[in-house]
Amino acid sequence: MRNKMSLTFSAVSENESFARVTVAAFVAQLDPTLDELTEIKTVISEAVTNCIIHGYGNSGVGDVTIKAVLEDGNVTVSVHDDGVGINDVEKAKQPLYTTKPELERSGMGFTIMENFMDHVTVETEEGKGTTIIMTKEIAQNRAVCK
Repeated sequence: MRNKMSLTFSAVSENESFARVTVAAFVAQLDPTLDELTEIKTVISEAVTNCIIHGYGNSGVGDVTIKAVLEDGNVTVSVHDDGVGINDVEKAKQPLYTTKPELERSGMGFTIMENFMDHVTVETEEGKGTTIIMTKEIAQNRAVCK
């Protein structure tokens, strides 16, 4: 069975928890473990926070769009902004690298996403925005499919 959702909200930090909980509620129908659900919530938080802080400069201007698809025991989530884009994705993926040290950013967002999800892809264009696409296979469904 295939199921999908789409959510667009203002790029303000107060909406980060809303996004995390909404995606978790949608993914719950796959019956993930508590650890899997926590990992998914964490990567949504990281991706949305990156959109707000790095994509839009924490200006509160702009939207973040999340799309999620559930299919064959997998969840694929894309998080998109129309912000400034990333000029060097490989550099941005380096642990502890941040363009906002004054905000006490840890620079671990992409590292966390890559460790908690099975696949992470970044599509970006300077001045036009960024889309992070993440896929995770839910363990219970892995066992059922074998």
